[in-house]
Amino acid sequence: MKVLITPTSLSSNLEIAALEPLRERGAELVANPYGRPMIAEELKSALGGVEAVIAGLDSFPAELFAQAPQLKVIARYGVGYDRIDLEAARKAGVRITNAPGANGHSVAELTLGLMFAVARQIPQASTAVAAGDWPRFEGIELAGRRLGLVGLGAIGRDTAEMARGIGMQVLGFDPGLSAQEITALGITPVTLDEVFVSSDVISLHIPLNEKTRHIVSAERIAAMPPGVIIINTARGGLIDEHAAAAALEAGHVFGLGLDAYETEPPRDSPLVGHPRVVATPHSGAHSKESVQRTAAAAVENVLAVLDGEEPPNGIA
Repeated sequence: MKVLITPTSLSSNLEIAALEPLRERGAELVANPYGRPMIAEELKSALGGVEAVIAGLDSFPAELFAQAPQLKVIARYGVGYDRIDLEAARKAGVRITNAPGANGHSVAELTLGLMFAVARQIPQASTAVAAGDWPRFEGIELAGRRLGLVGLGAIGRDTAEMARGIGMQVLGFDPGLSAQEITALGITPVTLDEVFVSSDVISLHIPLNEKTRHIVSAERIAAMPPGVIIINTARGGLIDEHAAAAALEAGHVFGLGLDAYETEPPRDSPLVGHPRVVATPHSGAHSKESVQRTAAAAVENVLAVLDGEEPPNGIA
């Protein structure tokens, strides 16, 4: 059995305990050698003889499945699966799984960290002091402000709980939950448009698809309160980056905290490098604890499929 391991936080250390069940089966574990998500041509070369992939943020277009007849399962190391052609996978008989909730707490902590970093301009202050300067940045407090969450899965719920702990008012929208269910989470239910027009801080926790691409559009940004902070630890395509950059320059947006970008790495993003943007390298799940939990969930899914059983978290 040959298993390709592509997540950058996992492929650098194949000896972690979460992968032990694969080693016990005698699996040959093949690591992503690039230190970044693999592109289709690299995957095409790497998939020879591979029965299972524990996949990070790599893209799996339709043509890859024809090149990998032995492939039985792609276990997403995380939640989103927008970079996998699900229809092609179905036709090829390849099961797709994910690991909901396994990295939720880790991503939620980074979400809060980005809020603080933007609100108090922490990276800018640190850089200035390291350069020998002693500036005075005027930040804003988060306590008492309205946090609007778009998406209330595991990450959104953990973020809500943490935000309430620092005194924020939490509003939330999730099309899969009723108003009663959202209220039971301690979150004020609102419509999608109300999230954008009523929140001082907006945080995105939804998948990327044709309905959600550029959900943070120029029109929605214009409707946000002046001085809004936008946080994205989900998928980069959710934000119209050029519209956000224009709103930053106009002073309408106070700042952004980003862990995901339309193109990754974001070499051409109009946001990265802006003095009021805090950017991290899609590392929300990169905590020691999250790596173990998420890897264990992915391994469980892989072994279930290879044993002819229904995986705990099957998508397709």
